[in-house]
This record gives sequence, C-alpha cells and structure tokens, in this order.
Amino acid sequence: MKKVVLLCLFSISLLIGCKKEKQLQEVQLPDPNVVEEVIYGNPADVKTTTGPFKMNGLSYQYNDLEPYIDATTMETHYSKHHLGYANKLNTAVNDTEFKTKTIEEILSQLDINNLFLRNNAGGYYNHNLFFEILSPKKDTKPTTALTEAIDRDFGSFNNLNSKLSEVATNLFGSGWVWLIVDKDGKLKVTQTTNQDNPLMSNAVEKGTPILAIDVWEHAYYLKYKNKRTDYISGIFNIINWKTVSQKFDNAIATK
Repeated sequence: MKKVVLLCLFSISLLIGCKKEKQLQEVQLPDPNVVEEVIYGNPADVKTTTGPFKMNGLSYQYNDLEPYIDATTMETHYSKHHLGYANKLNTAVNDTEFKTKTIEEILSQLDINNLFLRNNAGGYYNHNLFFEILSPKKDTKPTTALTEAIDRDFGSFNNLNSKLSEVATNLFGSGWVWLIVDKDGKLKVTQTTNQDNPLMSNAVEKGTPILAIDVWEHAYYLKYKNKRTDYISGIFNIINWKTVSQKFDNAIATK
C-alpha cells in the first residue's frame, strides 16, 4: 500500500513539474526603433608604456572617418595594432645606439636582417604617416605646386588615383602603397610588403614618402571583408591633400 501511495505522489509531482516547464515566460524584446549608442575611447588616452617613441595622436575621433572607415576598425587599428608596434619599437631600441635617433634615421640605417627592429620601426613609421594623411574634411585639394608635379609625372590627378588603386589592388598579401618623392624630385607610386617602406635600404623604389595607404586586412576587413578595391575607393574620400602637399614641399626642400 505504501508503495502505491509513493508511486502516486511521484506521478503527481512529475505532472506538476512538467506543467510548470510548459508555462511560457514573457520575454522583453528590444525596441527595433531604439539604436544603442556605442561608446568609443579617446585616441588621446592611448599611450606607450615607456621609451623614446610616443603615440602621435589623431587629429580626429575614431568615428569621424565614417562611412569610409568604421569606428571599430579605427579604434582597434590605432589603440591595438599601432600601439603594439610603438611599444615593441621602444623595446627594440632599448640599450642600443638607436635609442637617441629619429625614426627616419633608424629606418635608413637598420640591418634588414634584424626583423624585430625592422618590422616594428616600419610599423610605427608607416602607421604614423597613414593616420596623419587621413581627415574627415571633404574635398581637400593639392596645392598648386603638388598639382603641377602630379600633372607632370602622372598626367592628371585622376591618373594618380587610378595608379594608387591599381598598385594597391595588385599588391599580393599584406603591405603598403606609397606616393614618394624620389632623389630627383619626381613623384612615384610604389609598394612594399609587410611593414617595409621606401626609406629602407632594401626598397625597390627609394624616396621620401608623402602618402601611405595601409592594405593590411586589419585596416579594412571588418567593413569591406575581402573587397580591397572598395576600401581603396573609400580612402580617396578622406585623404587630406593639404597635409600631403606640406610633406611634398618639405621633401622637395631637402633635395
């Protein structure tokens, strides 16, 4: 008799439990009309840990280059990738003769077989130039002096952009595309792989960079996926040609 009673009680509790499990819980769904605000950091807060080389900062906020470069990519690119190169560069020059030299001096004098210094010195310099020549200002134009040089060496401003796009699209793997002033004062478009640049002794085309375009995937993949050509087209909308022109004038003055 006791076994029958216990069995009945067990069956009743099981039925009650199943009933409770089948009860629906009301779930609050997010309002599709409410856009959640994403808070990004401040580029000015990004600092190197120690050493002679510092972060140069940005003249804009992470979201200022949208829609051409998204804020998440910019924040990750600057505060993670670029900061990493800067910190490792400081480690690489610690207790060496390069500790008191400029980044340009290091790049022109380093042993290219010293991959740790080569990669991080290149990464530091390359990213500094890339971030510097970008701007949310629209429709900036080259100065008369730079325009004349572009017309002389490429035929037109549109031809220059086409050449930059072609070289960037055809670069295999990761690397950079450059507009440089060579030793004769002429403009050239060239490319380098990884974190190399035209100041290094192994450069195929040597010269003074006045414009850099980062074609590593981390510079564009979140927004553009594998469509590098679309990324390059977007970049042309946010190049600060006033800054590029100033760099051109400085390069010519040293020839």
